[in-house]
Amino acid sequence: MRADEYLQHDATGLADLVARREVSAAELLAAALARAEEVEPRLNAIAVRMDAIAQARAREGLTGPFAGVPFLLKDIQQDYAGQPTTAGCAPLLKVHATAHSSFTQRCLDAGLVIFGRTATPELGLKAVTEPLVRAPTRNPWSPDRSPGGSSGGAAAAVAAGIVPMAGAADGGGSIRIPAGWCGLLGLKPSRGRVPAGPDCAEVWEGASSDGVLSHSVRDTARMLDAIAGPAEGDPFAIAPPERPFAEEIERPPDPLRIGFSTASPIGSPVHTQAVAAVAQAARLLDGLGHAVEPAAPEIDGAALARCYLTLYLGQVAADVAAIRARTGARASAFELETQLLARLGRVLSAGEYVAARREWNTFGRALGRFHARYDLWLLPTAAGPPPRIGELALPPLQRAALAASCYLPVGRAMLAAGVVETVARDAFARTPFTQIANLTGTPAISVPLHWAAREPGEPTLPFGVQFVARFGQEATLLRLAAQLEQAVPWRQRRAAMG
Repeated sequence: MRADEYLQHDATGLADLVARREVSAAELLAAALARAEEVEPRLNAIAVRMDAIAQARAREGLTGPFAGVPFLLKDIQQDYAGQPTTAGCAPLLKVHATAHSSFTQRCLDAGLVIFGRTATPELGLKAVTEPLVRAPTRNPWSPDRSPGGSSGGAAAAVAAGIVPMAGAADGGGSIRIPAGWCGLLGLKPSRGRVPAGPDCAEVWEGASSDGVLSHSVRDTARMLDAIAGPAEGDPFAIAPPERPFAEEIERPPDPLRIGFSTASPIGSPVHTQAVAAVAQAARLLDGLGHAVEPAAPEIDGAALARCYLTLYLGQVAADVAAIRARTGARASAFELETQLLARLGRVLSAGEYVAARREWNTFGRALGRFHARYDLWLLPTAAGPPPRIGELALPPLQRAALAASCYLPVGRAMLAAGVVETVARDAFARTPFTQIANLTGTPAISVPLHWAAREPGEPTLPFGVQFVARFGQEATLLRLAAQLEQAVPWRQRRAAMG
Protein backbone atom coordinates (compact mmCIF):
# COMPACT_ATOMS: atom_id res chain seq x y z
CA MET A 1 0.00 0.00 0.00
CA ARG A 2 1.35 3.42 -0.97
CA ALA A 3 1.82 6.01 1.75
CA ASP A 4 -0.75 8.37 0.23
CA GLU A 5 -3.32 5.57 0.10
CA TYR A 6 -2.71 4.68 3.75
CA LEU A 7 -3.06 8.30 4.88
CA GLN A 8 -6.34 8.95 3.11
CA HIS A 9 -8.30 6.29 5.06
CA ASP A 10 -9.66 6.29 8.59
CA ALA A 11 -9.66 3.08 10.64
CA THR A 12 -13.08 2.03 9.35
CA GLY A 13 -11.92 2.52 5.76
CA LEU A 14 -8.76 0.46 6.34
CA ALA A 15 -10.79 -2.32 7.98
CA ASP A 16 -13.10 -2.37 4.95
CA LEU A 17 -10.11 -2.79 2.63
CA VAL A 18 -8.90 -5.75 4.69
CA ALA A 19 -12.39 -7.29 4.75
CA ARG A 20 -12.59 -7.01 0.95
CA ARG A 21 -9.11 -8.54 0.66
CA GLU A 22 -7.85 -5.49 -1.21
CA VAL A 23 -5.00 -5.20 1.27
CA SER A 24 -3.63 -7.44 4.01
CA ALA A 25 -3.06 -6.69 7.68
CA ALA A 26 0.67 -7.17 7.07
CA GLU A 27 0.63 -4.55 4.32
CA LEU A 28 -1.19 -2.07 6.56
CA LEU A 29 1.29 -2.67 9.35
CA ALA A 30 4.17 -2.14 6.94
CA ALA A 31 2.63 1.17 5.89
CA ALA A 32 2.21 2.25 9.52
CA LEU A 33 5.79 1.31 10.39
CA ALA A 34 7.08 3.15 7.32
CA ARG A 35 5.14 6.26 8.31
CA ALA A 36 6.51 5.99 11.84
CA GLU A 37 10.06 5.77 10.51
CA GLU A 38 9.44 8.86 8.39
CA VAL A 39 7.98 11.18 11.05
CA GLU A 40 9.09 9.79 14.42
CA PRO A 41 12.51 11.48 14.38
CA ARG A 42 10.64 14.80 14.37
CA LEU A 43 7.78 13.89 16.71
CA ASN A 44 8.89 11.39 19.39
CA ALA A 45 5.33 10.08 19.69
CA ILE A 46 6.05 6.40 20.41
CA ALA A 47 7.57 5.38 23.75
CA VAL A 48 7.59 1.58 23.37
CA ARG A 49 7.85 -0.33 20.08
CA MET A 50 6.35 -3.82 19.63
CA ASP A 51 7.10 -4.39 15.94
CA ALA A 52 7.85 -8.13 16.14
CA ILE A 53 4.71 -8.83 18.19
CA ALA A 54 2.62 -6.87 15.69
CA GLN A 55 4.18 -8.55 12.66
CA ALA A 56 3.38 -11.97 14.09
CA ARG A 57 -0.18 -10.91 14.86
CA ALA A 58 -0.69 -9.45 11.38
CA ARG A 59 -0.10 -12.95 9.97
CA GLU A 60 -2.93 -14.41 12.07
CA GLY A 61 -6.54 -14.81 10.98
CA LEU A 62 -7.91 -11.68 12.63
CA THR A 63 -11.58 -10.96 13.23
CA GLY A 64 -13.54 -8.04 14.61
CA PRO A 65 -14.72 -4.61 13.45
CA PHE A 66 -11.15 -3.33 13.02
CA ALA A 67 -9.44 -6.53 11.88
CA GLY A 68 -5.97 -5.74 10.56
CA VAL A 69 -5.89 -2.03 11.45
CA PRO A 70 -2.62 -0.75 13.03
CA PHE A 71 -3.03 0.71 16.50
CA LEU A 72 -1.07 2.20 19.39
CA LEU A 73 -1.86 1.99 23.10
CA LYS A 74 -1.25 4.78 25.58
CA ASP A 75 1.72 4.16 27.85
CA ILE A 76 -0.42 4.51 30.98
CA GLN A 77 -3.06 2.06 32.24
CA GLN A 78 -3.48 0.22 28.94
CA ASP A 79 -1.23 -2.71 29.89
CA TYR A 80 -0.02 -5.24 27.33
CA ALA A 81 1.17 -8.50 28.92
CA GLY A 82 4.94 -8.88 28.79
CA GLN A 83 5.56 -5.26 27.79
CA PRO A 84 6.51 -2.29 29.98
CA THR A 85 3.95 0.34 30.91
CA THR A 86 6.40 3.14 31.64
CA ALA A 87 4.09 6.14 32.23
CA GLY A 88 7.04 8.35 31.29
CA CYS A 89 8.63 7.41 34.60
CA ALA A 90 12.22 6.21 35.03
CA PRO A 91 11.52 3.56 37.72
CA LEU A 92 8.97 1.85 35.42
CA LEU A 93 11.08 1.61 32.26
CA LYS A 94 11.86 -2.08 32.82
CA VAL A 95 8.72 -3.16 34.70
CA HIS A 96 6.63 -5.43 32.47
CA ALA A 97 2.89 -5.98 32.74
CA THR A 98 1.75 -9.44 33.78
CA ALA A 99 -1.62 -9.33 32.01
CA HIS A 100 -3.57 -7.37 29.42
CA SER A 101 -5.81 -4.61 30.71
CA SER A 102 -9.51 -4.88 29.89
CA PHE A 103 -9.05 -2.07 27.36
CA THR A 104 -6.15 -3.82 25.64
CA GLN A 105 -7.98 -7.14 25.49
CA ARG A 106 -10.98 -5.50 23.87
CA CYS A 107 -8.72 -3.80 21.34
CA LEU A 108 -7.27 -7.21 20.47
CA ASP A 109 -10.76 -8.73 20.30
CA ALA A 110 -11.68 -5.96 17.84
CA GLY A 111 -8.88 -7.19 15.55
CA LEU A 112 -6.50 -4.26 16.00
CA VAL A 113 -2.78 -4.81 15.38
CA ILE A 114 -0.95 -3.15 18.28
CA PHE A 115 2.66 -2.23 17.49
CA GLY A 116 3.58 0.15 20.30
CA ARG A 117 2.72 2.49 23.14
CA THR A 118 2.57 6.29 22.93
CA ALA A 119 4.50 8.80 25.00
CA THR A 120 3.09 10.54 28.07
CA PRO A 121 4.35 13.00 30.68
CA GLU A 122 5.55 11.39 33.91
CA LEU A 123 2.54 9.61 35.49
CA GLY A 124 0.28 11.54 33.10
CA LEU A 125 0.46 14.61 35.32
CA LYS A 126 0.86 17.43 32.79
CA ALA A 127 -0.94 18.89 29.79
CA VAL A 128 2.32 18.68 27.83
CA THR A 129 4.29 15.53 26.97
CA GLU A 130 7.85 16.37 27.95
CA PRO A 131 9.07 13.64 30.35
CA LEU A 132 12.72 13.70 31.35
CA VAL A 133 13.16 10.04 30.38
CA ARG A 134 12.86 10.80 26.66
CA ALA A 135 12.78 13.65 24.17
CA PRO A 136 9.66 15.84 24.18
CA THR A 137 6.76 14.89 21.94
CA ARG A 138 5.98 17.49 19.28
CA ASN A 139 2.82 18.70 17.60
CA PRO A 140 2.56 17.77 13.88
CA TRP A 141 0.83 21.09 13.16
CA SER A 142 3.80 23.04 14.52
CA PRO A 143 6.73 20.92 15.74
CA ASP A 144 7.99 23.69 18.01
CA ARG A 145 4.81 23.25 20.06
CA SER A 146 3.42 20.53 22.30
CA PRO A 147 0.59 18.21 21.21
CA GLY A 148 -0.72 18.44 24.77
CA GLY A 149 -0.99 15.73 27.40
CA SER A 150 -1.25 13.39 28.87
CA SER A 151 -2.28 11.55 25.67
CA GLY A 152 0.18 13.69 23.74
CA GLY A 153 1.98 10.85 22.01
CA ALA A 154 -1.34 9.38 20.88
CA ALA A 155 -2.49 12.70 19.46
CA ALA A 156 0.80 13.30 17.65
CA ALA A 157 0.75 9.79 16.16
CA VAL A 158 -2.80 10.16 14.84
CA ALA A 159 -2.38 13.72 13.61
CA ALA A 160 0.80 12.73 11.75
CA GLY A 161 -0.82 9.68 10.15
CA ILE A 162 1.16 6.94 11.86
CA VAL A 163 -2.15 5.35 12.87
CA PRO A 164 -5.74 6.38 12.08
CA MET A 165 -6.68 6.22 15.77
CA ALA A 166 -4.91 5.47 19.04
CA GLY A 167 -5.68 4.59 22.63
CA ALA A 168 -6.00 7.47 25.08
CA ALA A 169 -7.25 8.17 28.59
CA ASP A 170 -8.76 11.26 30.20
CA GLY A 171 -8.47 12.02 33.92
CA GLY A 172 -8.58 15.81 33.66
CA GLY A 173 -8.76 16.51 29.94
CA SER A 174 -6.07 14.14 28.68
CA ILE A 175 -8.10 13.02 25.64
CA ARG A 176 -9.82 16.32 24.89
CA ILE A 177 -6.87 18.69 25.33
CA PRO A 178 -4.59 16.86 22.84
CA ALA A 179 -7.56 16.48 20.50
CA GLY A 180 -8.19 20.22 20.62
CA TRP A 181 -4.53 21.07 20.03
CA CYS A 182 -3.98 18.50 17.24
CA GLY A 183 -7.16 18.89 15.18
CA LEU A 184 -8.65 15.54 16.23
CA LEU A 185 -11.86 14.13 17.63
CA GLY A 186 -11.59 13.18 21.30
CA LEU A 187 -14.42 11.64 23.35
CA LYS A 188 -14.17 11.15 27.12
CA PRO A 189 -16.80 8.50 27.94
CA SER A 190 -19.05 8.55 31.01
CA ARG A 191 -17.73 7.13 34.25
CA GLY A 192 -17.97 3.34 34.06
CA ARG A 193 -18.71 3.16 30.33
CA VAL A 194 -15.29 1.57 29.64
CA PRO A 195 -13.87 -0.84 32.25
CA ALA A 196 -10.61 0.08 33.98
CA GLY A 197 -9.75 -3.44 35.16
CA PRO A 198 -8.54 -5.84 36.03
CA ASP A 199 -5.90 -4.16 38.22
CA CYS A 200 -8.23 -1.46 39.54
CA ALA A 201 -11.94 -0.78 39.85
CA GLU A 202 -11.80 2.90 38.93
CA VAL A 203 -8.87 5.13 37.98
CA TRP A 204 -8.62 8.37 39.97
CA GLU A 205 -11.88 7.72 41.84
CA GLY A 206 -13.65 7.24 38.52
CA ALA A 207 -12.53 10.63 37.17
CA SER A 208 -10.47 8.94 34.45
CA SER A 209 -11.89 7.13 31.43
CA ASP A 210 -10.23 5.24 28.58
CA GLY A 211 -11.07 6.05 24.98
CA VAL A 212 -9.42 6.90 21.66
CA LEU A 213 -8.25 9.81 19.57
CA SER A 214 -9.31 9.68 15.94
CA HIS A 215 -10.00 11.66 12.77
CA SER A 216 -13.58 10.49 12.25
CA VAL A 217 -16.82 10.18 14.19
CA ARG A 218 -17.49 6.75 12.79
CA ASP A 219 -14.15 5.46 14.09
CA THR A 220 -14.83 6.85 17.56
CA ALA A 221 -18.37 5.44 17.61
CA ARG A 222 -17.37 1.97 16.41
CA MET A 223 -14.45 1.86 18.80
CA LEU A 224 -16.69 2.81 21.72
CA ASP A 225 -18.94 -0.10 20.78
CA ALA A 226 -15.87 -2.35 20.91
CA ILE A 227 -14.53 -1.23 24.30
CA ALA A 228 -17.71 -0.35 26.24
CA GLY A 229 -19.58 -2.52 28.70
CA PRO A 230 -18.82 -3.85 32.19
CA ALA A 231 -16.14 -6.41 32.90
CA GLU A 232 -16.23 -9.06 35.58
CA GLY A 233 -15.77 -7.48 39.01
CA ASP A 234 -16.51 -3.88 37.97
CA PRO A 235 -18.07 -1.83 40.80
CA PHE A 236 -21.16 -0.99 38.76
CA ALA A 237 -22.60 -1.36 35.26
CA ILE A 238 -23.68 1.78 33.43
CA ALA A 239 -26.91 1.47 31.45
CA PRO A 240 -26.12 0.32 27.90
CA PRO A 241 -27.11 2.51 24.94
CA GLU A 242 -30.43 1.87 23.19
CA ARG A 243 -28.57 0.80 20.06
CA PRO A 244 -24.93 0.53 18.99
CA PHE A 245 -23.13 3.87 18.80
CA ALA A 246 -22.22 3.07 15.19
CA GLU A 247 -25.96 3.07 14.43
CA GLU A 248 -26.61 6.21 16.47
CA ILE A 249 -24.42 8.34 14.22
CA GLU A 250 -26.59 7.42 11.24
CA ARG A 251 -29.50 9.22 12.93
CA PRO A 252 -29.46 13.03 12.81
CA PRO A 253 -29.89 14.60 16.25
CA ASP A 254 -33.19 16.15 17.22
CA PRO A 255 -33.01 19.94 17.63
CA LEU A 256 -30.93 20.51 20.75
CA ARG A 257 -30.90 23.27 23.31
CA ILE A 258 -27.27 24.26 23.84
CA GLY A 259 -25.79 26.71 26.32
CA PHE A 260 -22.36 28.14 25.59
CA SER A 261 -19.74 30.05 27.54
CA THR A 262 -16.13 31.12 27.06
CA ALA A 263 -15.10 32.66 30.40
CA SER A 264 -12.47 30.69 32.31
CA PRO A 265 -13.98 29.21 35.48
CA ILE A 266 -10.85 30.25 37.41
CA GLY A 267 -10.58 33.73 35.93
CA SER A 268 -7.54 33.02 33.77
CA PRO A 269 -7.17 34.63 30.32
CA VAL A 270 -8.84 33.03 27.29
CA HIS A 271 -7.25 33.56 23.88
CA THR A 272 -9.29 35.38 21.25
CA GLN A 273 -9.11 32.40 18.90
CA ALA A 274 -10.48 30.06 21.59
CA VAL A 275 -13.40 32.46 21.98
CA ALA A 276 -13.74 32.68 18.19
CA ALA A 277 -13.88 28.89 17.94
CA VAL A 278 -16.91 28.78 20.24
CA ALA A 279 -18.59 31.67 18.44
CA GLN A 280 -18.08 29.92 15.10
CA ALA A 281 -19.50 26.68 16.50
CA ALA A 282 -22.52 28.51 17.92
CA ARG A 283 -23.28 30.05 14.52
CA LEU A 284 -22.93 26.68 12.84
CA LEU A 285 -25.24 25.03 15.38
CA ASP A 286 -27.82 27.77 14.95
CA GLY A 287 -27.75 27.22 11.19
CA LEU A 288 -28.33 23.51 11.73
CA GLY A 289 -31.53 24.22 13.66
CA HIS A 290 -30.32 24.01 17.26
CA ALA A 291 -31.24 26.60 19.90
CA VAL A 292 -28.01 28.18 21.14
CA GLU A 293 -27.64 30.84 23.80
CA PRO A 294 -25.12 32.01 26.42
CA ALA A 295 -25.43 29.92 29.59
CA ALA A 296 -23.29 28.06 32.10
CA PRO A 297 -23.90 25.95 35.21
CA GLU A 298 -23.60 27.74 38.54
CA ILE A 299 -20.34 26.21 39.68
CA ASP A 300 -17.58 27.77 41.77
CA GLY A 301 -14.65 27.23 39.43
CA ALA A 302 -12.02 27.95 42.07
CA ALA A 303 -13.60 25.39 44.42
CA LEU A 304 -13.69 22.82 41.63
CA ALA A 305 -10.00 23.45 40.88
CA ARG A 306 -9.13 22.97 44.56
CA CYS A 307 -11.11 19.74 44.74
CA TYR A 308 -9.49 18.45 41.58
CA LEU A 309 -6.04 19.32 42.86
CA THR A 310 -6.77 17.51 46.14
CA LEU A 311 -7.55 14.40 44.08
CA TYR A 312 -4.40 15.04 42.03
CA LEU A 313 -2.12 15.38 45.06
CA GLY A 314 -3.53 12.33 46.80
CA GLN A 315 -3.25 10.19 43.69
CA VAL A 316 0.34 11.27 43.02
CA ALA A 317 1.32 10.46 46.59
CA ALA A 318 -0.29 7.01 46.34
CA ASP A 319 1.21 6.30 42.90
CA VAL A 320 4.72 7.30 43.89
CA ALA A 321 4.51 5.21 47.06
CA ALA A 322 3.25 2.19 45.10
CA ILE A 323 5.98 2.52 42.45
CA ARG A 324 8.69 2.87 45.07
CA ALA A 325 7.42 -0.19 46.91
CA ARG A 326 7.27 -2.18 43.67
CA THR A 327 10.64 -1.15 42.25
CA GLY A 328 12.72 -0.06 45.22
CA ALA A 329 13.27 3.33 43.58
CA ARG A 330 14.37 6.32 45.61
CA ALA A 331 12.25 9.47 45.72
CA SER A 332 14.92 11.23 43.66
CA ALA A 333 14.18 8.89 40.73
CA PHE A 334 11.07 10.95 39.99
CA GLU A 335 10.93 14.39 38.39
CA LEU A 336 11.21 17.31 40.82
CA GLU A 337 7.62 18.46 40.32
CA THR A 338 6.37 14.92 40.92
CA GLN A 339 8.40 14.69 44.13
CA LEU A 340 6.88 17.92 45.45
CA LEU A 341 3.33 16.94 44.47
CA ALA A 342 3.74 13.59 46.20
CA ARG A 343 5.01 15.28 49.37
CA LEU A 344 2.09 17.70 49.38
CA GLY A 345 -0.25 14.74 48.89
CA ARG A 346 1.22 13.02 51.94
CA VAL A 347 0.56 16.15 54.03
CA LEU A 348 -3.17 16.10 53.22
CA SER A 349 -5.24 14.30 55.82
CA ALA A 350 -7.67 11.54 55.01
CA GLY A 351 -10.46 13.79 56.26
CA GLU A 352 -9.48 16.59 53.89
CA TYR A 353 -9.36 14.18 50.97
CA VAL A 354 -12.82 12.78 51.77
CA ALA A 355 -14.29 16.27 52.28
CA ALA A 356 -13.02 17.31 48.85
CA ARG A 357 -14.37 14.09 47.32
CA ARG A 358 -17.80 14.76 48.80
CA GLU A 359 -17.84 18.18 47.16
CA TRP A 360 -17.90 16.50 43.75
CA ASN A 361 -21.61 16.01 44.46
CA THR A 362 -22.08 19.78 44.55
CA PHE A 363 -20.66 20.12 41.06
CA GLY A 364 -22.67 17.19 39.77
CA ARG A 365 -25.94 18.60 41.09
CA ALA A 366 -25.20 22.02 39.58
CA LEU A 367 -24.43 20.46 36.22
CA GLY A 368 -27.61 18.39 36.54
CA ARG A 369 -29.66 21.56 37.04
CA PHE A 370 -28.01 23.04 33.95
CA HIS A 371 -28.87 19.95 31.92
CA ALA A 372 -32.49 20.21 33.03
CA ARG A 373 -32.61 23.26 30.75
CA TYR A 374 -29.92 22.48 28.18
CA ASP A 375 -29.03 19.26 26.38
CA LEU A 376 -25.39 20.28 25.95
CA TRP A 377 -22.84 22.76 27.22
CA LEU A 378 -20.48 24.23 24.59
CA LEU A 379 -17.15 25.75 25.67
CA PRO A 380 -13.53 25.92 24.52
CA THR A 381 -11.44 22.79 24.86
CA ALA A 382 -8.45 24.84 26.04
CA ALA A 383 -7.89 28.50 26.86
CA GLY A 384 -5.42 29.05 24.04
CA PRO A 385 -3.01 27.45 21.58
CA PRO A 386 -0.59 24.70 22.55
CA PRO A 387 2.48 25.94 24.40
CA ARG A 388 5.89 25.86 22.79
CA ILE A 389 8.19 23.01 23.70
CA GLY A 390 9.84 23.85 27.00
CA GLU A 391 7.64 26.90 27.61
CA LEU A 392 6.18 25.43 30.80
CA ALA A 393 9.48 24.11 32.12
CA LEU A 394 10.67 25.64 35.37
CA PRO A 395 13.40 28.30 34.98
CA PRO A 396 16.81 27.27 36.37
CA LEU A 397 16.46 29.31 39.56
CA GLN A 398 13.03 27.84 40.33
CA ARG A 399 14.33 24.34 39.61
CA ALA A 400 17.20 24.91 42.01
CA ALA A 401 14.82 26.18 44.68
CA LEU A 402 12.51 23.23 44.15
CA ALA A 403 15.43 20.80 44.31
CA ALA A 404 16.52 22.38 47.61
CA SER A 405 12.99 22.13 48.99
CA CYS A 406 13.07 18.36 48.45
CA TYR A 407 15.51 18.18 51.37
CA LEU A 408 13.36 20.31 53.68
CA PRO A 409 10.33 19.26 55.74
CA VAL A 410 7.07 19.89 53.93
CA GLY A 411 4.37 20.50 56.46
CA ARG A 412 0.88 21.84 56.79
CA ALA A 413 2.28 25.37 56.77
CA MET A 414 2.76 25.07 53.01
CA LEU A 415 -0.90 24.23 52.55
CA ALA A 416 -1.96 27.00 54.92
CA ALA A 417 0.18 29.44 52.93
CA GLY A 418 -2.01 28.86 49.88
CA VAL A 419 0.26 26.47 48.01
CA VAL A 420 -2.68 24.37 46.80
CA GLU A 421 -4.58 27.38 45.49
CA THR A 422 -1.47 28.71 43.76
CA VAL A 423 -0.66 25.36 42.18
CA ALA A 424 -4.28 24.93 41.06
CA ARG A 425 -4.37 28.35 39.42
CA ASP A 426 -1.06 27.89 37.65
CA ALA A 427 -1.71 24.29 36.60
CA PHE A 428 -5.12 24.92 35.07
CA ALA A 429 -4.61 28.40 33.58
CA ARG A 430 -4.22 27.01 30.05
CA THR A 431 -6.71 24.16 30.44
CA PRO A 432 -9.47 25.27 32.85
CA PHE A 433 -12.44 23.87 30.93
CA THR A 434 -12.04 20.10 31.09
CA GLN A 435 -11.96 19.01 34.75
CA ILE A 436 -15.71 19.52 35.33
CA ALA A 437 -16.57 16.48 33.19
CA ASN A 438 -14.05 14.33 35.06
CA LEU A 439 -15.32 15.14 38.56
CA THR A 440 -18.98 14.75 37.52
CA GLY A 441 -18.39 11.61 35.43
CA THR A 442 -20.22 13.08 32.47
CA PRO A 443 -19.23 12.45 28.84
CA ALA A 444 -17.56 15.22 26.85
CA ILE A 445 -16.14 15.50 23.37
CA SER A 446 -13.66 17.84 21.68
CA VAL A 447 -14.49 18.56 18.05
CA PRO A 448 -12.08 20.11 15.49
CA LEU A 449 -14.02 22.98 13.93
CA HIS A 450 -11.64 25.95 14.01
CA TRP A 451 -8.10 26.63 12.75
CA ALA A 452 -6.27 29.94 12.99
CA ALA A 453 -2.82 31.47 13.32
CA ARG A 454 -2.10 32.61 16.87
CA GLU A 455 -0.20 35.59 15.52
CA PRO A 456 0.32 36.93 11.96
CA GLY A 457 2.93 34.90 10.14
CA GLU A 458 2.70 31.92 12.50
CA PRO A 459 1.50 28.42 11.48
CA THR A 460 -2.20 27.67 11.43
CA LEU A 461 -3.15 25.79 14.61
CA PRO A 462 -6.30 23.91 15.64
CA PHE A 463 -8.55 25.33 18.36
CA GLY A 464 -10.99 22.64 19.48
CA VAL A 465 -14.42 23.19 21.00
CA GLN A 466 -15.92 20.96 23.63
CA PHE A 467 -19.43 19.69 24.31
CA VAL A 468 -20.49 18.29 27.70
CA ALA A 469 -23.60 16.08 27.92
CA ARG A 470 -25.72 14.45 30.60
CA PHE A 471 -24.34 11.32 32.23
CA GLY A 472 -24.61 8.35 29.87
CA GLN A 473 -25.45 10.45 26.81
CA GLU A 474 -22.50 9.64 24.55
CA ALA A 475 -25.04 8.96 21.81
CA THR A 476 -26.14 12.61 21.83
CA LEU A 477 -22.53 13.79 21.55
CA LEU A 478 -21.73 11.39 18.73
CA ARG A 479 -24.87 12.17 16.75
CA LEU A 480 -24.15 15.89 16.97
CA ALA A 481 -20.48 15.35 16.09
CA ALA A 482 -21.54 13.37 13.02
CA GLN A 483 -23.82 16.22 11.96
CA LEU A 484 -21.00 18.74 12.43
CA GLU A 485 -18.56 16.52 10.54
CA GLN A 486 -20.95 16.39 7.61
CA ALA A 487 -21.54 20.15 7.69
CA VAL A 488 -17.86 21.10 8.03
CA PRO A 489 -15.75 18.10 6.99
CA TRP A 490 -12.46 18.02 8.87
CA ARG A 491 -11.13 14.55 8.06
CA GLN A 492 -9.12 15.69 5.05
CA ARG A 493 -7.57 18.57 6.96
CA ARG A 494 -4.21 17.11 7.95
CA ALA A 495 -0.99 18.46 9.42
CA ALA A 496 1.65 19.10 6.75
CA MET A 497 4.22 16.53 7.86
CA GLY A 498 5.39 15.66 4.35
